[in-house]
Amino acid sequence: MTKALDVTYTPQLDYAAAWDLQKARASQIDQGQSNEALMLLQHPPTYTMGSQRHPEHLLLDERELKERGITLFEIDRGGDITYHGPGQLVGYPLLLLEGGKQLDLHGYLRSLEQVIMDYLEQFGIQSCRKPEYTGVWVGDAKICAIGVKFNKARQHRGFITSHGFALNIKDQVKQEGFAGIVPCGIQQYGITSLEECIGGEIDMEEAAREITACFTRVFPYEAKLPPDWS
Repeated sequence: MTKALDVTYTPQLDYAAAWDLQKARASQIDQGQSNEALMLLQHPPTYTMGSQRHPEHLLLDERELKERGITLFEIDRGGDITYHGPGQLVGYPLLLLEGGKQLDLHGYLRSLEQVIMDYLEQFGIQSCRKPEYTGVWVGDAKICAIGVKFNKARQHRGFITSHGFALNIKDQVKQEGFAGIVPCGIQQYGITSLEECIGGEIDMEEAAREITACFTRVFPYEAKLPPDWS
């Protein structure tokens, strides 16, 4: 039986509020109190630093962050520092991955990458993986960052996922936020966006709809869409 997936889209949500929502929903899923979920949204300008903790990859001091209106969070996902901001579609899948020692957590990351690659293929974009890094690339430019947390379930044998992917849609994302960091600690490669790749404009909510369709082709869920999408 296909499981239900609650899908939401929020044009802008503060990072702290989204983080709190993820933690609350993960607990509810573990206790069987709610469906699994896919949160799609945009954040105001934000840097997040994952568990690798390389503060030297943040190139701005506290004064410069304040002047640019960028907040900084040290968070509980894997990975290094990245940027979130308007024009970037962020996806937080909150999924229950059940199983014992054979549970393939790396396979989950590869499946997330596949969702993005399938979406980009609709535009004729040949994206790829780089074996040494997580994420999705167009040539030598990163278009989507991926960083997740596997929360150990208390009521099940397995994990509940949180955090997820950040897909650069608008070219402004590349221009505004990534110049202040060494993205994901990777110095030798650049950053790109979907609009840069196609030379045209993309509607953010339409991108969220299409990503949802790609998501449910890779992951076995039936999407419960926002009311205004039906």
